[in-house]
Amino acid sequence: CAHYLFIVVVAVNSTLLTINAGDYIFYTDWAWTSYTVFSISQTLMLIVGATYYLTFTGVPGTATYYALIMTVYTWIAKGAWFALGYPYDFIVTPVWLPSAMLLDLVYWATKKNKHSLILFGGVLVGMSLPLFNMVNLITVADPLETAFKYPRPTLPPYMTPIEPQVGKFYNSPVALGAGAGAVLACTFAALGCKLNTW
Repeated sequence: CAHYLFIVVVAVNSTLLTINAGDYIFYTDWAWTSYTVFSISQTLMLIVGATYYLTFTGVPGTATYYALIMTVYTWIAKGAWFALGYPYDFIVTPVWLPSAMLLDLVYWATKKNKHSLILFGGVLVGMSLPLFNMVNLITVADPLETAFKYPRPTLPPYMTPIEPQVGKFYNSPVALGAGAGAVLACTFAALGCKLNTW
């Protein structure tokens, strides 16, 4: 019972965290900064639940199944937003699946070695998800136009979408997200494994 409750709770929290993962299109002045932060947060929520589920069952493939749970939950949640006019493309949410597949592959290829799963799996998920998450940018036709078309009235004036400042803080949000994600994902993968030793 505790196992299934944990899966539901983590998957729901992953969904809540990622519903607004495309919101950087509204903050064009902070677009790349927001992109990096959202990529890292999605990476960590994916790997802690997927690693827990994978090591709990001991069956390669369950990490991908966990990512599928996240995807379906997010489809339902974003479907509601989409129906209300939320300007975000519906198909982008499966970007977690390839990263989860890499995690399963590591677990299978290393004959269920947890230490390899933590190190190699963590690095692969951390480095791959920001890359796959770039699909979010590709599928939004024109982020600046969208930001002006759907303004956020609750934003303070200094956060109102203005001209994009690409490269203002750093030149590669994918590289920064992948580097930070690779380090942090190993820690969260270890946490996912540790959760099975309650």
